[in-house]
Amino acid sequence: MGPIIVTHFKSPHRRLQKSLAGRYPVRMKIAKFLHGDSQVAIGRVVDASVIPLDLAAAGLRQLSDLLDAEDPLNTAESLPAAAAVPLASVQLLPPIDQQEVWAAGVTYRRSQTARMEESEAAASCYDRVYTADRPELFFKATPQRVRGHGQPLRIRSDATWNVPEPEITLVLSKAMKIVGLTIGNDMSSRDIEGENPLYLPQAKCYDACAGLGPWITLASPLPPVDQIGVHLEIRRGDAIVFDQRTSAAEMARGFEDLVSWLARDNPFPNGAFLMTGTGIVPDSSFTLHPGDIVDITIDGVGTLSNPIIQDQA
Repeated sequence: MGPIIVTHFKSPHRRLQKSLAGRYPVRMKIAKFLHGDSQVAIGRVVDASVIPLDLAAAGLRQLSDLLDAEDPLNTAESLPAAAAVPLASVQLLPPIDQQEVWAAGVTYRRSQTARMEESEAAASCYDRVYTADRPELFFKATPQRVRGHGQPLRIRSDATWNVPEPEITLVLSKAMKIVGLTIGNDMSSRDIEGENPLYLPQAKCYDACAGLGPWITLASPLPPVDQIGVHLEIRRGDAIVFDQRTSAAEMARGFEDLVSWLARDNPFPNGAFLMTGTGIVPDSSFTLHPGDIVDITIDGVGTLSNPIIQDQA
């Protein structure tokens, strides 16, 4: 990006934000992107534009520093900003720096049923974890295995039954505070996991196995779960081959509960992303094909879209 001329301004929305803070979630979309000469920038997404922010003015170096601020939303609001640029003119990047990506399993009844269908040997395990105090939590991806909006996600070259898993993803500061939401695609090779539950890491963690984006929605407070709808649509050529919806209200576990278990005996000096499980799982007759387009929409965040490829990493 070329030189950015920033000007200080007072937001006309600040007074309104304060008056609504106790009644409605205050939200702001923060994107990580490339523009111009390919310099990485951070900006606020407003309608069809992105407004570059001067992180250095507040002594911040990268997006995760903003997420670690005492009040990320107000900090972002106070940063000097450059002129807005069309969102279509920038390349969105996954909104991650050095954080780990983790995921929760069997948090919806549909996920429990699907896991029991794919593996008779593990059926009782999945049945028990659905109602257990301790949730299923597993490591999903390092930053280099994550792809952003518009970037291809992979199905493994040695897998034959592959599905996307649309997941509300919690954005966690290094203090393990939920500071916002993004969209996660927890790609899964169901034939590998179904063959043996001990193969779960191979079914879940590989090159380009996780989608995050298109940006982070900072929210204070988080919206009620019945206002967080999830929609998965899969396109193959000119046809829609899968279309289903669910809601965070269908979850058997709360966000704070999942975070509390992840944080037990487990520090995250760079923060983390936690995919909270899926309530949408295609049945056994469906598998992703190379060339499919997976669109995941989460209310209050946006739409994460990724093409699917299958090749050697």
